Amino acid sequence: MRGRGRPPAAPLPQRDGIDPVRLRLPEDPDRAWPTVRDHLVARFAGAIGAARVDAMVAAGRFVSLRGPVAADEPYEAGRYVWFHRDFAPEEPVPFPVGVVHRDEHLVIADKPHFLATTPRGRHITETAVARLRRELGLPELQPAHRLDRLTAGLVLFVVRPGERGAYQTMFRDRRVRKEYEAVAPYDPALVLPRTVRSRIVKERGVIAAREEPGEPNSESRIELLEHRAGLGRYRLLPATGRTHQLRVHMNGLGLPLVHDPVYPVVEAEGAADDFSRPLQLLARVLEFTDPVTGEPRRFESGLRLSAWPDR
Repeated sequence: MRGRGRPPAAPLPQRDGIDPVRLRLPEDPDRAWPTVRDHLVARFAGAIGAARVDAMVAAGRFVSLRGPVAADEPYEAGRYVWFHRDFAPEEPVPFPVGVVHRDEHLVIADKPHFLATTPRGRHITETAVARLRRELGLPELQPAHRLDRLTAGLVLFVVRPGERGAYQTMFRDRRVRKEYEAVAPYDPALVLPRTVRSRIVKERGVIAAREEPGEPNSESRIELLEHRAGLGRYRLLPATGRTHQLRVHMNGLGLPLVHDPVYPVVEAEGAADDFSRPLQLLARVLEFTDPVTGEPRRFESGLRLSAWPDR
């Protein structure tokens, strides 16, 4: 079957670092939609109401390559239409996104706790990618991987869209050495270092992942760096990248991370972030051979975990 080809460039600019939504109008064998407006109402009225869709059409917010879509414009399958969603108010994350390294290929960001890497759910403009696009003037910037919202540290962003696949493949094929730091309880009876292998299952819609019997699909090396006052500072070296893997493995050892709102007990959903209690997990090191330039790369976070202040 012949492919559709690459979609055309959006005629709308980004807004607050966020790309417009792109729609490709589907086939309409029953001729249910005489106009583009009819399709838009059928598609979005359930979420925002027909009156709101009509108001957006009237305001020229749905745009094709020919310009704003008119209310009586005939439906045409295969046509592309773009628009910007209305962004709900978001609580600003009161920490900057640091930049550890920037060149023509990469931006290595030092993401703070509480900031999502990419838009998802209720976090859209308050994300690392949106902020960096705005602050650095790089509208095509894209992450090559994702770091949990509650985890701080290094995230690799790609400057040129055509090179993103090479960096994503590098992460997929586990050709990146990742080193994390964590603060958790200290247990003198626990023998470390050790390598933990287990089967982790994460169901859609369920916040916490869990370990189950079966073939392991995750592996982490746990090392104790130092301890004091009942807490330990740990180096965590994941060989795989399951959701919440390090948090699950540490909790399974009886060492839940300090200020973890999910392990061992899931806190109430929807609660406001307490910026004074960040999860004590930091992506400290990224090390790899650059798939585009061939040069060795090593980057280290400049952030520190608040539960382990320097003395």
